[in-house]
Amino acid sequence: MQLFDTASRKLEEVSNSGILGVYVCGITPYAAAHIGHAMVYLTYDLLIRRLRDRGQEVASVRNITDVDDSILEYARAHKVNYLALGESEEARFASEMSQLNLLPPDQEPRATHSIQSTVELIRELTAGGFTYVLDGDTYFNTAAFAGFGNLSMYPDTLRLALARARGGDPDKPGKRHPLDFVLWKMSSPGEPSWDTELGTGRPGWHVGCAAMSRSALGSTVDIHGGGTDLVFPHHECKRAIVEAITGKPFVKHWVHTGVVTYAGEKMSKSFGNLVFVGDVLRSCEPTVLRLALMSHHYRSGFEWDTSMLEPASELLSRLRSAIAGGAGADPRPYLAEVRAALDDDLNAPRAVNAVTDLADSISEGGSDKSAGDGVLTCCNILGIDLVRRT
Repeated sequence: MQLFDTASRKLEEVSNSGILGVYVCGITPYAAAHIGHAMVYLTYDLLIRRLRDRGQEVASVRNITDVDDSILEYARAHKVNYLALGESEEARFASEMSQLNLLPPDQEPRATHSIQSTVELIRELTAGGFTYVLDGDTYFNTAAFAGFGNLSMYPDTLRLALARARGGDPDKPGKRHPLDFVLWKMSSPGEPSWDTELGTGRPGWHVGCAAMSRSALGSTVDIHGGGTDLVFPHHECKRAIVEAITGKPFVKHWVHTGVVTYAGEKMSKSFGNLVFVGDVLRSCEPTVLRLALMSHHYRSGFEWDTSMLEPASELLSRLRSAIAGGAGADPRPYLAEVRAALDDDLNAPRAVNAVTDLADSISEGGSDKSAGDGVLTCCNILGIDLVRRT
C-alpha cells in the first residue's frame, strides 16, 4: 500500500509489520458534523478497512476535544453546560457516523479525561527548556525547536494568518514569537479548570491532542490523519511538542484529506455555508451519501452539490440488483482491482468503478455464478452496506 505523505510530498510505502497505530483527529463537540467531517472520517474508514482486509492488525484512535475555547464560547452563548453540550453532540456524531457505516475507533480518548497525561507532557517540555510563562499561561517556545514549520513548509505570512484564524493568539503582547502557542491556559471565573502545578486552568488544544495520542499509541504514530486545515497550526504544533521531547519522528505517515467547499468557500461556521450530515441523511439513504463521497479522491477536494446524490442512488440500486441477479463475469479480476485501487493512495473512485463494472457484467449476462457474491465481497471491503436503508 502507498499513501501520499504530507511531510515528504510524495507517495510512501506503508509497512505491513506489527500493529499499525492509526490516529485521526476527532471532533470538538459543539456543533453538528458537516460533509467535510464525513469525508475526513470516511477516508480513514476506507484505510482501516483495507489494512484489515490485507491481514494487517490495526489500532485505531479518534480523539474528542471536549474542552476548548470554541466549545466554551458556544456553551456560554447558548447558556448550556459545556459537558452536557459535548455529550449531546458526541451522541449525534456517533449516530451519524454509524449510519454511514464507519467503523468505530478502538480507542476514543477525551481531553477532559487526559489532564494528568497533559500536565506530565508539559512538565517534560519545561524540563527540556521548551516553555515559558506569560501572564500565568504556559507557552511553547517555537524558537527552541529547530524543526518548527517543517511539516507544513508554509511561509511566515500564511502561518500567521492561519494562527489567527484557527485558535491562536499571534498578536498577544509579550510573546517571544507570534507563533508560540499556549500549552496551559489560566481559566477565568466560571470556566472549567483543573488545579495543577501549572496553575488553575485548562489544556491548550495542541498539547491535549498530543497527550491523547501519546497515551494511546506511544511516542511514534504510524499513520496520522485529519483534514488539510489541520496541517497548520494543529499538526505542526502537535509534532513539535512530541519531537521536542523524544528527538525522534512523531509520525511515520501524515495523511490529509482535501477541503470540501460549498458556495465557493470551505465549509465554515464563519462563512455560514455548512451542509450538515444529518440534513442530508433526511433526504437520502446513508449508503447513497457514502457512495457520493467515494466518487471523489480523498486528496482532491471538491465542491459539494446535492446533484451528486442522484447518480449515487442509481448506483446503489444497480449494486443491489447485482447481488440478487444471475451469473456474470469472473469476479476475481474485479476484486483484485478494488484492492489495487485502495492500495494506490486510497483511490476510492477507481475502486467503485471496478465494482460497478462487475455489477454491470451481471446485467449483461455471463457464465460465472459467483459474480453476485463477488459484488458483495467488493462492497464489504469498501464499507458499502447494501442492506441498510435508514
